[in-house]
Amino acid sequence: MKYTWSYSSISLFDQCPKKYYRMRVVKDIVEPPQEHLLYGTAVHKVAEEYVRDGTPIPAKYAFIKEQLDALVNIKGDKYCEYEMGLTKNLQACKFKAEDVWWRGIADLIIINKDKCYLVDYKTSKSSKYADTKQLELLSLAIFKHFPQVKKIKAGLLFLVVKDFVTRDYENDEGKGKAWLQWLNMTHSLEACMKAEVWNPKPNFTCKAWCPVTDCMHNGRAH
Repeated sequence: MKYTWSYSSISLFDQCPKKYYRMRVVKDIVEPPQEHLLYGTAVHKVAEEYVRDGTPIPAKYAFIKEQLDALVNIKGDKYCEYEMGLTKNLQACKFKAEDVWWRGIADLIIINKDKCYLVDYKTSKSSKYADTKQLELLSLAIFKHFPQVKKIKAGLLFLVVKDFVTRDYENDEGKGKAWLQWLNMTHSLEACMKAEVWNPKPNFTCKAWCPVTDCMHNGRAH
């Protein structure tokens, strides 16, 4: 079975296979653009252009300058919106390679010899429920794309509330233990594909946020 996945898609599948099927396989449900996502995209673009090119920050986003300056001052090679791909045997490849299996984009990577900083920008108004799982997945890919890197200091940079949620990762030298949870999820995804069965999985989005309104668990359908 040929397919590709990302952190967002496998998270959607893990949340509810039926929701994943409708939104990512048959694609008969498309959520309209949401204001907070459009705002986040705009802030990401400003951050990318400032760190990479020194493009002046528009006045409306001036509040992020101090935090970005701290990143700019870190020594090392900087890669903004860096696209990475992995093959199914966990080898580094291009983002659009013919045999790409996993895809991910890092907001900012800073490489200094065998050390690395990984930063993911967030525009949420709270860091209380910070999800660091994406940092682990991106770090695993960085170890493949930059084999000289031994340690990664990763963080979710909450630009609005000025908080930085960090995690540290070390290269497991090919032992692969960190990949187990992700491979288990992809195996489950493949099982659904093979059986052509996508059962719903009740979760916190059912009552008010799930766009699959014809599902028996959707609170807005009844």
